[in-house]
Amino acid sequence: MKLDVNLCNNLKSIRTRLGMSQQELANIAGVTRQSIGGVELGQYAPSVAMSLRLAKALGCQVEDLFWFEEDLPEVEAILAGSVPKQQQSRVSLARVGNQWIAYPLVGNDAFRIEMIPADGEMLAVIYPDAGESVRVKELPSVSNLPLASEVASNERQSEGEAQSQNGTNKVLVRLLDDIDKLHNTVVIAGCTPVLSLLARATERWHPQLRIHYRFAHSKAALRSLCKGEVHIAGMHLYDPKTREHNIPFVREALRGKSAVLITLGVWEEGLLVPPGNPRGIKTISDLVEFGATIVTHEAGSGGQMLLERKLQEEGVPFPTVKGFTHIVHSHQDVALSVVSGMADAGISTASIAAAFGLGFIPLHSARYDLVIIKEYLEEEPVKQFLSILGHQLVRSQLEILGGYDTSKIGEVVANIS
Repeated sequence: MKLDVNLCNNLKSIRTRLGMSQQELANIAGVTRQSIGGVELGQYAPSVAMSLRLAKALGCQVEDLFWFEEDLPEVEAILAGSVPKQQQSRVSLARVGNQWIAYPLVGNDAFRIEMIPADGEMLAVIYPDAGESVRVKELPSVSNLPLASEVASNERQSEGEAQSQNGTNKVLVRLLDDIDKLHNTVVIAGCTPVLSLLARATERWHPQLRIHYRFAHSKAALRSLCKGEVHIAGMHLYDPKTREHNIPFVREALRGKSAVLITLGVWEEGLLVPPGNPRGIKTISDLVEFGATIVTHEAGSGGQMLLERKLQEEGVPFPTVKGFTHIVHSHQDVALSVVSGMADAGISTASIAAAFGLGFIPLHSARYDLVIIKEYLEEEPVKQFLSILGHQLVRSQLEILGGYDTSKIGEVVANIS
């Protein structure tokens, strides 16, 4: 049969995974070895009868073996974040409210411990022109990316294009997974490693549910929630004026929107120091007195705000602290900086100190809350995630980490309207 150029097949992959040779498959399916080879090479399309025989012989569905390229659906999505260059990009997808959100799998965002499977491939950026018309700019494939020698000369142009792309935030994505699976996704932004632990626990209880965890410090997570990029934002910010955790920041950010704050618990924040605390650090001011080097978090993070607040309380000028401009991007990075000897101290939590075998000097007890737009509470993926918070097995996972008070986990601590 003449080959349909749009017909794709997975025959060789499934055959070799089962440890079968072409001749063995041909014997079972009642066809010739040459036919098997021709199909695998894409030289011709099998008949309906041959397709059914091959599927039966391999113990799979015909759709697992053959498909049309154009069968992959496409959706329009809002791009959360940016891609550094105009190229085809891997993305994760989730339905947030009434729109699709595409999360670029670039750099550290492409990994948990293992590389994250993509939900789709970004095909084009959609640029709105004057009026209602749109202009779609196709992206080059990876094989057509510029050579390293060309990158420098095109850097200024690429930056301009990236800015235009960020301003538009609409992309066309070809799906690589079942759209029903993508609908059943809850997206959480936050900085605590506990969120990834909760994600795994939830997926055990609800195997069809996907948890997409976006690493972001507290203010960045809240911004993503405001922009409609995530269902849930995790945060641990303290307002010394009102002496409240998180609520004043949510009220200011979510003007015109209703939200609830559900607590995960109270964790101990403080200074991580090497085992045995060889410098004898007890307070923030000791950092200057002993000439200690510190690493800090990004602006807008709970850790950075705590450090700045404690420096002000003790009357220590920021520039006098060695390493104050040495910024890392996660609690794990703080711990690794201390473990490696790159820094003498850094702001993190008691649970991180315990995980890395470091000393810990407590400075503040912070409440970590999950902020959720109220309309999302009616979405089934969000309901499933919240349903596991009060389970004893989940509570035990947090308690065994150390440094957490989980007595009020799952409680609504505030309604914002």
